[in-house]
Amino acid sequence: MKDRSADPLIDVSQLKVGMFIHLDLGWMSHPFPLSSFKLSSDEQLLILRRLGLKQVRWSPGKSDLPIEATPMPAASAPAAEVIVPAATVEVEDQELARHRRLLAEQRDALQLCEQQYAEAAVALRDLMELVPREPLDARDRSAALSRALLDKMLVEGDINIRLLNEGAGDRGTAHALNVAVISMLLGRAFGMVRDEMLDLGQGALLHDIGKMEVTPRFRHRDDGFTSAEVQAYQQHVAKGVVLAQKMGVTPGPLLIIAQHHEHADGTGFPQHLNADRMSIGARIVALVNRFDGLCNPLVASKAMTPHEALSLMFAQGRSRFDATMLNAFIRMMGVYPPGSAVQLTDDRYAMVVAVNSSRPLKPKVMVYDPKVPREEALILNLEALPDLGIRRSVKPQQLPRAAQDYLSPRSRIAYFFEAVGLPAAPGELAA
Repeated sequence: MKDRSADPLIDVSQLKVGMFIHLDLGWMSHPFPLSSFKLSSDEQLLILRRLGLKQVRWSPGKSDLPIEATPMPAASAPAAEVIVPAATVEVEDQELARHRRLLAEQRDALQLCEQQYAEAAVALRDLMELVPREPLDARDRSAALSRALLDKMLVEGDINIRLLNEGAGDRGTAHALNVAVISMLLGRAFGMVRDEMLDLGQGALLHDIGKMEVTPRFRHRDDGFTSAEVQAYQQHVAKGVVLAQKMGVTPGPLLIIAQHHEHADGTGFPQHLNADRMSIGARIVALVNRFDGLCNPLVASKAMTPHEALSLMFAQGRSRFDATMLNAFIRMMGVYPPGSAVQLTDDRYAMVVAVNSSRPLKPKVMVYDPKVPREEALILNLEALPDLGIRRSVKPQQLPRAAQDYLSPRSRIAYFFEAVGLPAAPGELAA
């Protein structure tokens, strides 16, 4: 792997659009999606100057400077011989080039989500390690991570929940980050103001912090627990409140930590509160926490598909959750949430990778096609294909073996978000 420290430094005043730069501030200290990226606008240059930076590192080899800024040697002129006039290009060649471009954009969008998720996961693991010895620093870092997630959500238009290929490493980090991301997206859908969103994100990130003080065997509830063991498990809530108080966490996140296992009907723990006595943030986190727990349990063989988890929550748990929030959550996640294995109306198998919030029955899917290499798998936007839809949801183990290998349903599901309306959306791919 290349040592980035070898990249040359450049004064911020000399930066140009097209340069690939590296920020050494950390993901939480700037508003950009990644810490390493190619400058694409004058607005980004202005933001960099406002950050107060004097110099940044840049990678000439990854940069794409204007021709006048990067003169081409005369020896490169013969390259013009390979240019074919547009009038002579066959339609098939145009379609092939377009197809490859769209596949590249699909991969780039997924890679962006995965890199952002990975950076957030590292920041979360680092701050959690600080809790026992530097609680105030951990508090500040958790607030900064919530702010970074929110700033990266504040884009024009809608954003989709995106299924990722990889989790965040350890289960606890993946769960906390999943709950935080989805909770904040739900809070965004409810029109929460900035301060409410920041509290929601911080509380969601820290909701299980008390498990640090619980014997590992009791960190996850087991159906075979005795009543004493259940009580030992439930102690993580009270222990979490104590830790959060030592950290100096403000009342909004503190209520989320204290109430994330309460139920709207008063059957939760530890205080048996009903919905009227729960904070809005706690109601959101309790809902999302249950969903991720069903999809990503400690024992992988007990995992439900996202579609099954939503169906169970709607059918059996409506009294447990705020009804308005549960309905909004289902609309946001879609009838077939990312990670759902499905069979299409033309009998092909596919995996849902993103939701169309306006058309929940028409998500974006990755299609199993033995004639297409897996690394070039088609991602279809069913919203743009009126004659194609989803026939049924299937369990991953019900997929034919070849489809399982191709679609690779993961044992643990990780989510992030991406902006809607990117150029040349994958839905333009032909069926």
